[in-house]
Amino acid sequence: QVQLVESGGGLVQPGGSLRLSCATSRGIFSFYAMGWYRQAAGKQRELVATITTGGTTNYADSVKGRFTISRDYAKSTLYLQMNNLKPEDTAVYLCNAHILTTDYWGQGTQVTVSS
Repeated sequence: QVQLVESGGGLVQPGGSLRLSCATSRGIFSFYAMGWYRQAAGKQRELVATITTGGTTNYADSVKGRFTISRDYAKSTLYLQMNNLKPEDTAVYLCNAHILTTDYWGQGTQVTVSS
């Protein structure tokens, strides 16, 4: 059974930073493109950032320049560094592993940006 385990969410003030982590098995991490998505209350799930096995990244326009996605092959862990957080970044953040027509999802971690 594939597991994606997110951590690092929490409550932060506007302008603050958080780093999310997503741990999975080496078999998944080595061959799957990875990504972060988010879903705010009452809204559809949206892409935040993705990274291929080769390291090519893609970001939603709303987070460009503030968020950085990275992957550590030694630890089989995906990261999302989030800086200059805004209230509109509040959402459940979900880790995704994708290859061809297969997608795996984590349970999600809550990020709340509020003063």
